[in-house]
Amino acid sequence: MNVRKRVVVVGGGFAGLWTVRALRSANVDITLIDRCNHHLFQPLLYQVATAGLAAPSIAAPLRHILRRQANVAVLMGEVQSIDLAAHRLYLGEQAFEYDYLVVATGATHAYFGHDDWVRHAVGLKTLDDALAIRARILTAFERAELESDPQRREAWLTFAIIGAGPTGVELAGTLAEIARHTLAPEFRRSNPRQARVLLIEAGVRVLANLPPELSAKAAAQLKRLGVTVRTGQAVTGIGADYIELGAERVATQTTLWAAGVAASPLGRMLGAPLDRVGRVLVQQDLSLPGHPEVLVIGDLASVATAGHPVPGTAPAAKQMGNHAAKCICASLTGRSRTAFRYRDYGTLATIGRHAAVVEMHGHQLSGTFAWCFWLAAHIFFLIGFRNRLVVLIDWAWAYFTYDRSARIIQMRDL
Repeated sequence: MNVRKRVVVVGGGFAGLWTVRALRSANVDITLIDRCNHHLFQPLLYQVATAGLAAPSIAAPLRHILRRQANVAVLMGEVQSIDLAAHRLYLGEQAFEYDYLVVATGATHAYFGHDDWVRHAVGLKTLDDALAIRARILTAFERAELESDPQRREAWLTFAIIGAGPTGVELAGTLAEIARHTLAPEFRRSNPRQARVLLIEAGVRVLANLPPELSAKAAAQLKRLGVTVRTGQAVTGIGADYIELGAERVATQTTLWAAGVAASPLGRMLGAPLDRVGRVLVQQDLSLPGHPEVLVIGDLASVATAGHPVPGTAPAAKQMGNHAAKCICASLTGRSRTAFRYRDYGTLATIGRHAAVVEMHGHQLSGTFAWCFWLAAHIFFLIGFRNRLVVLIDWAWAYFTYDRSARIIQMRDL
């Protein structure tokens, strides 16, 4: 009797979803569990945060994505505990048994031991984060319009972004464009062009994952957009209306966090060794040490290939998802598993209109051509034809008009 094996996948991000899709022809029954009912195209999350795109444009219901895959059931819930010995996990009091478990719950924000900063500096990982940031940004301009005191108005028009990785750079460049082009003609009592966008990085340069020459070009493009870039300066304090850089205090009503990530707390349930940010130290085939039936992938996994750590990026997560599916299929047929090998297809970061940097296989691009390449790549990798079409139309409209239509402030997001 051919008994179908049970595969449970926790996490519907890039890693988890690509695992499920790669198992569509396998003789298995899959249960996909996620806290949300949707898959999120995280590389464009900053566009929702800066009112360039509406939330549904970069997200799609998991059930809709997988509607034609008969061997998968989707559940919306949060895993409370995992019993590795019994091959069982729990959603509340409900138990789900598995033959193979894939854990792909991603990463969250890291505040380097300053958990009190969470209230004042919003990070960007989920749609809720993006909507909260959008509300804060738009509200800041509205409050500046109401304010008659010059110093208080300046504080409302000062935006501090902490961390100059891709997320921080994209937020800073886009925010500067909004202030100088989108909002400037619409306000009468205040001048959005006077907005001060601070990009603060503790390291010596922005986009430290790129070669130094590309990093320098990115910094120059940011400055041309009006962003004040401050490198080599660590934030030492954050309050409701200020940030501190050593002895210097900067008055600001809007602080955004893009400085660090920590692995999902679910990794600690697995009882395996963790790295310094909480990622699980997995075997070369991405399995949990001592438990070949458990695979940990995506931002939750810490693994190196060719002597280099695999980055926490969407392409890496997709490759891990495909590899996890291959490992399960190999085990089903009695074949040996292979080690995961990450293929680096390059790094892209956009800064603003006609401003981006690209590094691919030693080739470096910057400026308009890099920006066009970035646009094409992100349109191509979006989930679903509808989302591609809507994003393309929204971007085309914004390009010719400078308008950003997703500028509604909902009080529940504040």
